[in-house]
Amino acid sequence: MSLLKYDLARPDGESGAFLRYIARSRDEGDWHSMPHAHDCAEIFCVLRGSGQFQVDAERFPVCDGDLMLINPHIPHTERSDPGDPMEYLVAGIDGMRFQAPGGAEGRFFRLRDEVSGGCRFYLEAILRECEARQEGWVEICTKLTHVVLLLLLRRMSLRSPSVSRTKTSSECARVRQYMDEHFAEPLSLGALAELTHMSRHYLVHSFTREVGMSPIHYLLTRRIEESKRLLENSDSPVGQIGMSVGFSSLSYFSQRFKEATGITPSDYRSAARARGMTGPDES
Repeated sequence: MSLLKYDLARPDGESGAFLRYIARSRDEGDWHSMPHAHDCAEIFCVLRGSGQFQVDAERFPVCDGDLMLINPHIPHTERSDPGDPMEYLVAGIDGMRFQAPGGAEGRFFRLRDEVSGGCRFYLEAILRECEARQEGWVEICTKLTHVVLLLLLRRMSLRSPSVSRTKTSSECARVRQYMDEHFAEPLSLGALAELTHMSRHYLVHSFTREVGMSPIHYLLTRRIEESKRLLENSDSPVGQIGMSVGFSSLSYFSQRFKEATGITPSDYRSAARARGMTGPDES
């Protein structure tokens, strides 16, 4: 897979939709794309070749001239036809969602007309500006992105992505429940993001807003709280307790436990017993 990607920061004073990134890719027979999702909208423009585009479980053919518009958090991927590899542009547009002309919400839209042709022309111009990086290139890319969006307005509605707070809260609750049930297993931020089809960045931001701490901090806290319960109520060795709640080694368990509580696991057990907390059943 040949990939050329440029990331852009929101210009000072710019509000609303803006170009987060643009990339040009060419399938060279070594690309095995898996369904993925983004926390921004994407414009997928086929420049050459043909293949299959997949949204959730739905697949359909695409070829030179097709323009796909994918809304945030919608799992999608693409695959080239053997012998006719695709070359395409992908632009990530932050701060917007695509809607049907009547305002109906949709997962994605497919265009193949004069509007898609015009969008392709300006997307390629944006890529050239990113490559050359001559004076004023960021402003030019911003203006050209606005032109692309104005062209799309001729075919559909565009609006700010007020991703439902209720939906986001539900997804964060799902992640929290999953960590509560699987905290002792190896868990990564990437795996948690895949669970909700969010990007890692969006998951961290949303979960922190909803719960008050990051997913990894919550997972660590959950493991520490469970280890406290085991230290208070069992005679299991400290190292065994640490491993049973998901820590990879005794030293790492002791380090994180002391950071969270101010004392070592052994000292915590001793203090708990001294205070008369429930100990192991010695009958």
